[in-house]
Amino acid sequence: MDFKRIINHPKGLAIGARHITVSTCGIVEGIYRYAAEGLQTNLAISLHAPNNELRNKLMPINRAYPLEKVMEAVRYYERETNRRVTYEYLLLQNINDTKKHAAELIALIKGTKGYVNLIPYNETNKFAEFQRSSGNRIHAFLDYLMKGGVTATIRREFGSDIDAACGQLKANVEKEVNP
Repeated sequence: MDFKRIINHPKGLAIGARHITVSTCGIVEGIYRYAAEGLQTNLAISLHAPNNELRNKLMPINRAYPLEKVMEAVRYYERETNRRVTYEYLLLQNINDTKKHAAELIALIKGTKGYVNLIPYNETNKFAEFQRSSGNRIHAFLDYLMKGGVTATIRREFGSDIDAACGQLKANVEKEVNP
């Protein structure tokens, strides 16, 4: 919070509050505290799965903060701040990118003001555990959400053509250190 205040302050970096986004994996107590701050900054929830079973596998933090508790905190945050939440959703081929998952996601966030930011996975190497969803599958997921009344976008990508996108730099460094 101190850092956010410094970058927002006129004598700091003077970045407008609405240009600042705080992201969380869903630490419920933190969402409640953040709502009480009365800030005009944005809040993003790293969701990545529409149900607890899958989210437990992808994000072990979900065992401590299951989706029901996260969504309860999000609804509280929206009521208290009148701000919408961004739901970050990394698309993984055949893991969380089916119409069934899209339908579950629609049901999960129904009644919130939030929108979904779909993130195409950046493959770090061909032997990685996860694979990128195809372009057709990404757009089908987006279309299904939109038809279900959910505002959604596909995150613009930068740097994947030179292995410099999110996750790729770390993987390349690890490859050099541990060939």
